Amino acid sequence: SRFETCWPALMKDSHGVIIIFNPELPSHLKEIEMWYSCFVQQQPLLDSQCLLVAHHKPGSAGDTENLSLAYPLNKLKLIHSNLEEDPEDVRMEFIKYFRSIITVITESREREEMSIIS
Repeated sequence: SRFETCWPALMKDSHGVIIIFNPELPSHLKEIEMWYSCFVQQQPLLDSQCLLVAHHKPGSAGDTENLSLAYPLNKLKLIHSNLEEDPEDVRMEFIKYFRSIITVITESREREEMSIIS
């Protein structure tokens, strides 16, 4: 990818990764493995800091709702977004995800402060 030289800058000090993909494209299913490997495993981030979003275009087949991903992607939180049908569900999932990231950041800051004090 022509943007690979920018990846280190994108990854620096990042606290979370959201991977959005089209579940109807087999090529995307291969690519998300690569994104997960580069952006989550190599940083390293916790799996809870990664969110997978299977985005369904308007009028798409929809039978990909029963998407079963292979290891290690099957350990990640996966949400289906279809902005025509349930934008509110997607919004709530994003809020939950951001709250969990804030918790991770807060806990690691507290650990750092404790290690400085002790």
